[in-house]
Amino acid sequence: MTDESLEKLKYPIGHFEKPDLIDQAQIEQWIGTLESLPSRLKNLTSELTTEQLETTYRPEGWTVRQLLHHISDSHHNSYVRFKWALTEDTPVIKAYDEKGWARLFDSQNAPIAISLDHLAAVHAKLVYLLKGLSPEQLKRTFIHPVGSLESTLEENIGKYAWHSNHHYAHIEGLLKRRGWM
Repeated sequence: MTDESLEKLKYPIGHFEKPDLIDQAQIEQWIGTLESLPSRLKNLTSELTTEQLETTYRPEGWTVRQLLHHISDSHHNSYVRFKWALTEDTPVIKAYDEKGWARLFDSQNAPIAISLDHLAAVHAKLVYLLKGLSPEQLKRTFIHPVGSLESTLEENIGKYAWHSNHHYAHIEGLLKRRGWM
C-alpha cells in the first residue's frame, strides 16, 4: 500500500479546514450534520455481522466496533468541553487518550447499540444546546492542552461535524470496498 492510498484511507474526506468566515448558515449546516449523525450511523451499521464489526477500516486501524465506541466517547467529551467553555473563562480542557480508550474491554467487545444509543442522547443534548447559543456565546473559547491551541465554540462545532463525517466515511468506505452495501 502506498503512502498516498494509506493517507486516503486515514482521511477519506481530508483534514478539517477552518473556514475564513464562520457565518450562521455554516453553523446551521454543521449542527445539521451533528443532528443527523446518530441515525445515519445506526442505518449504516445496524445489519452488520459480528465478523464485519471486527473488521478494521484500514491496515493497523480500529475495527468498526471500536470506531463506533470512539465516536460516542469523543462526542461525549466534546459535549463536556462545550459546557466548560460556556461556564468558565477560557478553560484548559482535559484531553484523553483516545487510543487507550479504544483498547479498553468495552470498546473492543460491547454491543454497538450501547454507543449508538449513547451517541443519540449526547447529540440530542448537544444539538439542543448549540441551537440556543447566542453569537457571543459561540465566540467563547477553550484551550486544548496538546499544543495549547485555543478554539472557539463555533470552530469546535465545525471540528465535530467534520469528525462525524470523517468516521462515517471510514465505515462507509470499508463497506463499499468489501461489497457489504
